[in-house]
Amino acid sequence: MKNKRKNIIIILLIGIFIISFLKLYPYRQYNTFTSEKEISVFNNIASKDEELYDKFNTLITDLFDRRNKSVLVKDAEALKKFYDLNIKVSLWAYESEIKKIKYLTNWSEKQGVNFSDIKSKVKLKKVKEKEKGLYGVICTVSTEFTYSYLNEQEKKNIFRLGTHHYLNLKENGDRYIITKEWYTDPFADSLDLNNIKSNEMKEYIIKKEYPKYIMSEKTKKAMDYAHRYCGAAADEEFEFKYNEKYTDFNPQGGDCANFASQILHEGAGFKKNDAWNYYNGNGSKAWVNAQGFKNYMVGSGRASYITKGSYQKVYKSAYNMRPGDFVAYEKKGRVVHISTVTGLDSKGYPLVTCHNTDRYLVPYDLGWSNNNIIFHLIHVHY
Repeated sequence: MKNKRKNIIIILLIGIFIISFLKLYPYRQYNTFTSEKEISVFNNIASKDEELYDKFNTLITDLFDRRNKSVLVKDAEALKKFYDLNIKVSLWAYESEIKKIKYLTNWSEKQGVNFSDIKSKVKLKKVKEKEKGLYGVICTVSTEFTYSYLNEQEKKNIFRLGTHHYLNLKENGDRYIITKEWYTDPFADSLDLNNIKSNEMKEYIIKKEYPKYIMSEKTKKAMDYAHRYCGAAADEEFEFKYNEKYTDFNPQGGDCANFASQILHEGAGFKKNDAWNYYNGNGSKAWVNAQGFKNYMVGSGRASYITKGSYQKVYKSAYNMRPGDFVAYEKKGRVVHISTVTGLDSKGYPLVTCHNTDRYLVPYDLGWSNNNIIFHLIHVHY
C-alpha cells in the first residue's frame, strides 16, 4: 500500500513538473522533418573540406534564390523540381512552400499590397557527405521581402525573416534536390487566413497614411538595440548573432520574452527589480516567459492595454501603436509569443522585431493569421 501511494506521488510530481515547464516556455512550431538530436550531432562535426564547403556555399545560395523566385511568381509547378516527391519528408517540405505561396497571396490581398522581390542571404555553417551522393547541410538564411501598397507602388517596404535550416541534398544528375528540410516555420499559425473578410480590411488599410510622430531618444536607443540583435534577421554586418551577454533560451522553448526584456533594459534603460530580473545566465519568469512578461509589464504600470482580440477586432486600433510598444500573441488561452514594435510601414502599419522566428520590421500579423490567435496590443510607458 505504501509503495502504491509512493508511486502515485512520484507520478503526480512528474506531471506537475511537465506542466510547469510547458507554462514557463512557450511552444515553438517547426517543419519537423528531422530531429533536433540529429542536428545537434551533425552540428558538432567539423567541416574541414574547403572545396566541398565552397561548392555548397554557391549551390545552396543558388537553390534559395531560384526557390524564392518560384514563390514570388507563384509557380507551384516549378517548385517540384527542388524535391523528391516520392520521399515523404521531401514531399512535406514541398507542401510547406506551397503553403507559403498561398499564405503570402492571401495576406497580400488582405493588406492591399504586391510583393516585388524576395531574396535570401545564406550563411553556410556545416556541410558533410553522409553517404555517397547525399549531403547534410546546416545554414542560416536571412530572407528579405519587398512589398508596395497598390495605391502607392513607388514606396517600397522591406522586412526580413531569419531562419536556421537543416537540409539533406541528394545528387540527381547535374543538380541537387532536397530530400529533407527542417527549419522554424514563420507561417505555422497562418492556415486560416482565407477566413478573413479581406476586401473590407483592404479598403481600410490602403486609405491610411503614415502618421506624424516624434520618437524619444530613449525609444530610439531601444529600437537600435532590437535591430542590432535580432539574430538571423539583422543586417549582415552584425553577423546574424544574438547578444552573447545573454543566454539564448531557444533550446529551452523560446527566446522572445528574453529579447523583449533586453530591448527595454539594454536599449531603453528600464531598471531590473525583484520581479523582472536577469542574473548569471538566468531570468525571472517576468523576464523570460511570454505570459509572465506581458502580465508583469501591465501589472507593474510600465505598460497598458491599447486593445485585445481577434485580428478583425484589433486591426483598426493597431494604427495607434508606435515603436517601443509590443504585441503579445495568445493561443488557447495562453500568451505564446512577444514581439516589439520597432517601426511603421508606409501606411503606418506596425512592424515588429523579435526572436524565434527572428524577425526584422515584419508586419505584426504576418505569420499569425489563424482565427484562434488573440492579439494583445500593449503600449509601453517610456
